[in-house]
Amino acid sequence: MLGHDAIAALIPHQGAMCLLERVLEWDAEHVVLATETHRSPQNPLRADARLRALHLCEYGAQAMAVHGGLVARAAGSRAQPGLLVSLRDVVLFRDYLEDLPGELHVTARRLLEGSGAWQYSFAVHHAGSLIAEGRAAIIARRAGDVG
Repeated sequence: MLGHDAIAALIPHQGAMCLLERVLEWDAEHVVLATETHRSPQNPLRADARLRALHLCEYGAQAMAVHGGLVARAAGSRAQPGLLVSLRDVVLFRDYLEDLPGELHVTARRLLEGSGAWQYSFAVHHAGSLIAEGRAAIIARRAGDVG
């Protein structure tokens, strides 16, 4: 099981912005991570002491980055940095998150890969209940891209 430091080594997000804490399982097609950062008053996505469920899209995107990093590392390389270019079919089943006790489980599943582009689905569960889901498209970042 990989912890927060190993996750931070795989993605560009550092410090408090690295929102995921533990890899529970992964393979070539998916990853499942756990975190309690939604409860932290230092969560950088909080506003007025609240954390909107919309930010679960960022949790999902970070899970996608972790998956890409793990797959690349297993192949003996490093993942290409990516840019999130679209979110689709996002469904949120609550408005705020900071009051949820215990862990969130964040799953990212690779749907398509090819020529510097990836599509993933993501799902976030709390206590066995789905609280968010959606899909995302990512393209490889090129020199000079902003993001």
